[in-house]
Amino acid sequence: MSWNFGVFVVAQSRQAGRVWEMGHDDHDAVKAAKIRDVNMSKLPSLNTHVATRLLRGERGDMRLDVVSKAARAAARFSSSARFQSQQFRTAHASAALRAALVVEAGQSQHAMTATGDEPEEKACCAKKDTKPVDPQVSTLATLKEVVAKLNRIESAVANPHRHTDCLNPGVDVVLGAPWGDGGKGKLVDSLSQSYDVILRVAGGSNAGHTIVHEGKKYKFHLVRSGILNPNAVCIIGNGVVVHLPSLLQELEELKQAGIDYEGRILILDRAHMVLDLHQEVDGINELRRGRNKIGTTKKGIGPAYSSKMLRNGVRVGDLRYFDDFSEKMRDLVKFYKDNYPELEADAEAEIKAYSDIKDKILDMTVDTVSYLNNAYVAGKKILVEGANATMLDIDFGTYPYVTSSNPSIGSVCTGGGISPNRLNGIIGIVKAYCTRVGEGPFPTELHDKVGEHLGTVGAEFGTTTGRARRCGWLDIPQMRYSNMVNGFTELNLTKLDVLTGLEKVKIGVAYWHKGKKLDGMPSNLQLLQDSVVEYEEMDGWSEDISKCKTFEELPVAAQKYVLRVEELLGTHIKWIGVGPDRFDVITRPHPLEKAYASSN
Repeated sequence: MSWNFGVFVVAQSRQAGRVWEMGHDDHDAVKAAKIRDVNMSKLPSLNTHVATRLLRGERGDMRLDVVSKAARAAARFSSSARFQSQQFRTAHASAALRAALVVEAGQSQHAMTATGDEPEEKACCAKKDTKPVDPQVSTLATLKEVVAKLNRIESAVANPHRHTDCLNPGVDVVLGAPWGDGGKGKLVDSLSQSYDVILRVAGGSNAGHTIVHEGKKYKFHLVRSGILNPNAVCIIGNGVVVHLPSLLQELEELKQAGIDYEGRILILDRAHMVLDLHQEVDGINELRRGRNKIGTTKKGIGPAYSSKMLRNGVRVGDLRYFDDFSEKMRDLVKFYKDNYPELEADAEAEIKAYSDIKDKILDMTVDTVSYLNNAYVAGKKILVEGANATMLDIDFGTYPYVTSSNPSIGSVCTGGGISPNRLNGIIGIVKAYCTRVGEGPFPTELHDKVGEHLGTVGAEFGTTTGRARRCGWLDIPQMRYSNMVNGFTELNLTKLDVLTGLEKVKIGVAYWHKGKKLDGMPSNLQLLQDSVVEYEEMDGWSEDISKCKTFEELPVAAQKYVLRVEELLGTHIKWIGVGPDRFDVITRPHPLEKAYASSN
């Protein structure tokens, strides 16, 4: 049985995307792989087509030399500068290389069985009273082996379209996966040295993080840690709610610490303002809840977002027209006093306070959509630093014990005015264990000496509130859920060093309720609270890992822990935190990145 290989090509069309099969001879197969203006997001079809046909046994005249040439040509083409975005280039070059590796393995088998030594081989086989090896069967076995090996390492093949690359234009995103406090700031501090724009898209001064930079400790709330890169511009997006006096205070503290921020802090004009009255209302609401308190930071975030949704809020851009701003302020104070008689807010005093700072604020204010999209078109590299985390998302988190915004992937578009087709890599931040601040269910929470170890060694105290964080084992069902919501392309496993010294470590791998294994993350909090966690137990390690620079330098038990987490989540762990400093990170490239790099 023979077949001719066809390269699947998807033409980019403004009207419609049409898929057709091309390449009915040697020349056309190679030519098809080189066609310009193809959408390389379909290039993995090349691999699928080849591997499927071979593994089904349709082997005959496979023309492996043609397939190999086509795959190699596609790899070269997809990595060339002609493509508009790195999200296609590296990922699809890797996919094409994968196909080339598969077919070349078969090609080498054909070469081995096509030599002049074939009669001797048959004779040798005859002496042993065995049948000669069918070259096609041998080829098939080799291909199966190659495919199996590559499938084991290619956790990213399910989503090959995006790839984090700080060296090429595009938008990369860093998001918290569980309940936050995972170390987003540390990774952003490291990555931001290669980016032009650092953007925040959700939350407010309720979200804080602490990083150690060149031996000095910095605490951030509204400003992003990317400000430590002297060449980067940091932007507060329209999805953020901003308490402007707190922002100015934070900037003053940075100035005193020797950080020159002038001209590098911008606020998008559509961002809503957190007013003092919002903070007062936040405290009143928490007091009224009594036993059912949420554990809010009382920074006014919820009431500010409420004003936004009620359409009676004020935005940063309103300061340009101060008379209108003043009128909106008076109306807002009246609205809240009608609903909260105990409110002590003074409209005129707050108007006076903003009159004193408005010029300084407006000097930092820019148009929302135009600025970011012009930066993208100009080839600027943009990094989005998320706040909070997915399990605190108002829609996807453990409602009502959540924040009032969307700190998941959707906020990148709605909170910054960025089109989703401009996104490259989406990095998920997850600790090697789990923490939570405030109230709400916590399935893997620990109330023993291990929990104390995690809290003490990990210095688990909130940057914003100073409250001790609750600690527990890593929760895989929660992480899988977060992965589904955000589509992480890579993970940063932080604070692995905190597990050092534990004789045994555990991973929560499933939820059970009344003898039934739950599928996914329950939305009902009572169901989540009543669920029993199934754990996997692994050996711990006692060696200091803070000086480890490569994955191989980690203790074997630590390596096994990382690999098991990666296997359970199905997403490559590219960065591993082994200490508090920005340089205490192991970078672990995806095997396909290594393979592609070595092929050039």
